[in-house]
Amino acid sequence: MKKKAEKVTQAEELRTQLANVSTVILSTFQGITVEQDTKLRRSVEAAGGHYQVVKNTIAERAAAGTPAEPLLKGLKGTNSIAFTKTDPVALAKILTKVSKDVPAFKFRAGWVEGRVISIQEINQLALLPSREEILSKVMFLLHAPAQRLATTLAALPRNLAVVTSEAVKANKFGSGGDEPAPQTAQ
Repeated sequence: MKKKAEKVTQAEELRTQLANVSTVILSTFQGITVEQDTKLRRSVEAAGGHYQVVKNTIAERAAAGTPAEPLLKGLKGTNSIAFTKTDPVALAKILTKVSKDVPAFKFRAGWVEGRVISIQEINQLALLPSREEILSKVMFLLHAPAQRLATTLAALPRNLAVVTSEAVKANKFGSGGDEPAPQTAQ
């Protein structure tokens, strides 16, 4: 059993982490194998998040005074939390994949950007495009009008050259009218 000083230290460390997060997802882990748990931790850490099994009293003490307090208040049963400072969609995607692969892993609730969300909302969050996908789409949309403008401006001299070339071939330049241009003696 942990000593009281260890529990206080653990609660303080968790409080420090929870004070700066944008997303917390509460889940149950009972029945997950060590191998599945290790794989889950590595996946969450690769996405810039953190996953840990928490004792209910430690989680509640750690959450006191943080934005995640409503989510971690009055916990019952076995709980684990995953949290991130960055992309909530990436975390939700990883945890949703794990919940499909490991039936013992179940969502309880979540907290994203200041509000508690339901299990259904966690699943909907996982369906959204990732931050990188959204940024690439925005960059494409910002780049497209400039690219079209550049293409249009480049087409003006090219089209003028083509029209001039065709007029010369048709012998339209020269005398200034409908009469043919004078021929030079050879």
